[in-house]
Amino acid sequence: MNPEDADIPPLEQLQEIAFGLLARAEVFASGLMRPWNAYQIGIALCVFLLAWGLAVVLRPRLHDWMRAREGWPKWRLRVLLILHRRLRMVLFVVLIWIAVWIMREVTWPSRSYLLSVIANLATAWLFIAFSTRLIGNPLLRSVVRYGAWTWVTLHILHLTGEAQNLLENMAVNIGDTRLTMWLAVQAVITVAVLIIVARFLAVTSSARIRSNEDISPSMQVLAVKFLQVALYGAALFIGLKLVGVDLTGLAVLSGAIGVGLGFGLQKVVSNLVSGIIILLDKSIKPGDVISLGETFGWINSLGARYVSITTRDGKEYLIPNEDLITGQVVNWSHSNDFVRLDIYFGTAYGDDPHKVRKIAIAAAADTPRVLRDKPPVCHIVGFGDSSVDYILRFWIRDPTGGLTNIRGNVYLALWDAFQENGISIPFPQREVKVLEGSRLETAKALD
Repeated sequence: MNPEDADIPPLEQLQEIAFGLLARAEVFASGLMRPWNAYQIGIALCVFLLAWGLAVVLRPRLHDWMRAREGWPKWRLRVLLILHRRLRMVLFVVLIWIAVWIMREVTWPSRSYLLSVIANLATAWLFIAFSTRLIGNPLLRSVVRYGAWTWVTLHILHLTGEAQNLLENMAVNIGDTRLTMWLAVQAVITVAVLIIVARFLAVTSSARIRSNEDISPSMQVLAVKFLQVALYGAALFIGLKLVGVDLTGLAVLSGAIGVGLGFGLQKVVSNLVSGIIILLDKSIKPGDVISLGETFGWINSLGARYVSITTRDGKEYLIPNEDLITGQVVNWSHSNDFVRLDIYFGTAYGDDPHKVRKIAIAAAADTPRVLRDKPPVCHIVGFGDSSVDYILRFWIRDPTGGLTNIRGNVYLALWDAFQENGISIPFPQREVKVLEGSRLETAKALD
């Protein structure tokens, strides 16, 4: 903003800028009515229709050709997919520049000026559309894309000065600080670019950390989380400093946040601290099989606030980190993957217990997933009312494959083995004895 305009009220400045833009729009619209400008618009429309027709013809053929590319790297296929989606725009840019070159060769440069503007706009829009595909977040990608399109369009049409003045006059005064819309736009663009760079660095570094086998899974998660927080925090801080935002007010903000933490965010902070403790002490890690109360499953991921656990029935539980610190957790694969399972059964008193033990051990050993290097064992645990009671113990090393199914398979193996060897599995029976002189005995005698 010029110094001499400082004394002009903001409303009058906005009106002056708006009238200036309106006057330029009227001049531009009246210029379109000139014959050569109308011819150039007609040529541009014809080029667009030609590009549209070529895209309709070439897009299916390009799609079939892409499907036949076997063994190509994924990045090449992604580039081809983007090219396939933007084929009409690509053809329009190529054809419009050919039209501009022909017009410059056969006529005066002034008679191809409007075509040059259209070609520059189309090229800039196409470049922005391709480059913003690198942004993974859909919302951020849309903001950057449309913001860049707007700024490039204003730059090509030589309207950046008026737009900047308009945004600078849209301001809010907070004490001695003047916050303008132009400052907000600069901050958003700068922070967005830095966040994109931070995200690229975070993804690249995370891939290298996860591929390092010398680092434990829990420390990998901790390193990745710390790296992401550091990069994104640095991007936000540097971006605000570059656009001239005074960050001294953050001291007051941090004090307010501290008060809020003391009252309403106790659980959130507790979960965050518990998550850091879990990562540091390596008590659980991704891939571990754990039991917490009635929840049994394996850990998918460790988050800053919760742990994702998937059960055998496909349900995903989000367990707060605090519950894993304060509650009793059974980690079936903490130090190793070996898990011992116990099943109970009984046989009739007429069956030889030595034979029963051998048959049970052999049946369990032949069941898939049961370890042979840790052979099953079988012991008598008591003499019941109807049966001799046994316990059969065996080991597995893949608890992620399920526990109920392996128990069921061992029970089936016992059933088949007992049927083959004539060993019976008793069930409770009751014998009723009728005493002499009872009513039932008298009624039976009368019959």
